[in-house]
Order: sequence, then C-alpha cells, then structure tokens
Amino acid sequence: MRDFSAYTLDQVCRLTGLTRRQLAYWDRTGFFSPACASENRSAPYSRVYTFKDVVGLRTIARLRKAPHSIHLRELRQVASWLDQHPAESWPSLVFFIAGKHVYFDDPESGVRLAARPKGQSVLPISMAPIMAEMRAEIESLKQRTPDMIGRVERRRYVAHNAPVLAGTRIPTSAVWNLAKAGYDAAAIVREYPRLHAEDVEGALAYETKRHLRAG
Repeated sequence: MRDFSAYTLDQVCRLTGLTRRQLAYWDRTGFFSPACASENRSAPYSRVYTFKDVVGLRTIARLRKAPHSIHLRELRQVASWLDQHPAESWPSLVFFIAGKHVYFDDPESGVRLAARPKGQSVLPISMAPIMAEMRAEIESLKQRTPDMIGRVERRRYVAHNAPVLAGTRIPTSAVWNLAKAGYDAAAIVREYPRLHAEDVEGALAYETKRHLRAG
C-alpha cells in the first residue's frame, strides 16, 4: 500500500464521516494521531493525514456506528493492531466482530489471537474492500460537480484565501492575467485543463467587478 498522498483535516472529515472535533480529541488523547503533525496543533495544516491514516480512521468510524457500535476501548485495540502491521500487509488483514468485541488473526501464523464467546456468531471484516472503497472516494474528491463550474469561492487556507474557481486551487486572478496577456478562453483552458469555458467567464466577470470596485 505505497501511497504518499497527504490529506487535510477537512478532506479526512469528508472521507471518514468523522468530525473535526472527534479527530482533534483522538489526537489530543493519543488514541489516533496523524502521521505528520506539528507541535502547534492550532496552526494551519498542523495535522496532515496519510492514506494509511485515512483507511484506519474509516475502519474505526465504521465500527463505531450501528450495527456494530463497538466501544472505544475495543477500537483502541483496532488502532493499535493496524499500527503494528506494515502498510503493505493491510490488504491481507482480516479481523472479526463477535457481539461488541473485536478479534484478530495473526497473518503470519494464521492463529486467532482471541477466542470468541461460545455460540456467538462472528462477522469477518476484511481491510481490502475498505481500502478499495477509500481509493474510489479519494478519486471522487478530485471530481468537480456541475454546480462548481463557473462558480467562484474562497476557502480558508486555500491559495492564501484568494478567490478561486470552485473545486480547484486556481485563482481568478490567474485567469484574469492570462486574458490580459491575450489568451482567449480556449487557450486558458489549455493552460488549466480542469477548467471549462464557463469557468473562464465566471473568473473574468468576478475580476472585472473587483477591479471596478477598486477604481
């Protein structure tokens, strides 16, 4: 599982269904901290999560919810178990849910590390489908929805809070500067393949108004 991508706090919230408050609490209490974190957690981008982090958090988030509703004490064991195994081994990992308890298999010996209660059914949970699901959702983050086309927005910590075209990090000022340099809409789209002609129109309309207001 060699994936060196990095994910922001907001992206992790979207991918896992967890809240910023939950992630901050888990980090503060040592339950689950991101792979890359600065000492000053209040600074922008002070917590950066890896793909392995995101998959682990998605797994834990799923176990917290119904129908599993696994207690946090058990989830600590899951987090520890995942952390103890190298990322490359995760596709082969399987653990089991019996009632409100989690049980693990040793992937090397094949020996179950805890015995389930007698007569209780066991639900196997494989990491491979969770990882595949996570990759698909990460790809969907990169896709722009129709309502984003031509829309200008500002997002905290993105492009120094400058106005950008929705779903991108492309400032409207960049489109304006290209247009001033003689680029037409088609040429601007060639420079920024993620854009559409409507994006160019939206950016130029925004920048025109901004320059008029500035006098």
